[in-house]
Amino acid sequence: MPEGDSLHRAARQLQVLVGERVEVETPHPRAAVKGLAARLDGRRLEQVAAVGKNLLLHFEGGLVLRSHLRMNGRWRVDRRGAIRAGRSWLVLRGSEHEAVLWNGAVLELVGRRGAQRLGPDILGEPPDFETMLTRLRSDPRREIGDALLDQRLVAGIGNLWKAETLWDVCISPWRRLEEVDDAELRAVLEAAHTLMRTALDERRPARGVYRRAGRACPRCGGIVRSAPQGENARTAYWCPGCQVGGDAPPS
Repeated sequence: MPEGDSLHRAARQLQVLVGERVEVETPHPRAAVKGLAARLDGRRLEQVAAVGKNLLLHFEGGLVLRSHLRMNGRWRVDRRGAIRAGRSWLVLRGSEHEAVLWNGAVLELVGRRGAQRLGPDILGEPPDFETMLTRLRSDPRREIGDALLDQRLVAGIGNLWKAETLWDVCISPWRRLEEVDDAELRAVLEAAHTLMRTALDERRPARGVYRRAGRACPRCGGIVRSAPQGENARTAYWCPGCQVGGDAPPS
């Protein structure tokens, strides 16, 4: 699933359309039925911002279009009139460039108030760590690995960066928040910001544990494990040898 760094990358690409009145098309039937083209065509695109795993496109008149890429969505920006195959979900066409959304499962108008329901963006500059800490402390019995994926608490961290961040700071995803002190929790958030910012500005670092279950941990040589976590049963990856604490599922 595309995570916060991927959405920030897409937001950067879409900046070429900011300030223009755009032509809007919704070729895919599931997008066309939403009536987005009729509401947005000809309006000026005022701002494009990534907030967590959401892309928010602000149009004149207070309309905000939210795009969430789920597992397979992607944005692409080309020169106007570029040849493409397949049926896209959304096309935003400016004077020289056009942005195309493929596999855009979540595409909706939310308004400015609806766009404010997410937690602080982990890739914010500067990141609002204090608010993140306060929100994470709201449910001390929750496991830290599960809490980091809650976009209402911290926006932008997905399963990949949850796994890699907790491995980076040697904290088990199974530790409850009440077992993690403020210094440790802040270190987790700072590590997530640094790792994701590096992936956005440079390149993604080599994986330590994500999708490496059954292989040797590159730090301690222990065997990486995986197990479902939380109500949504998202897969947690961790090394029992160097990520200690919490009641992990039995082997």
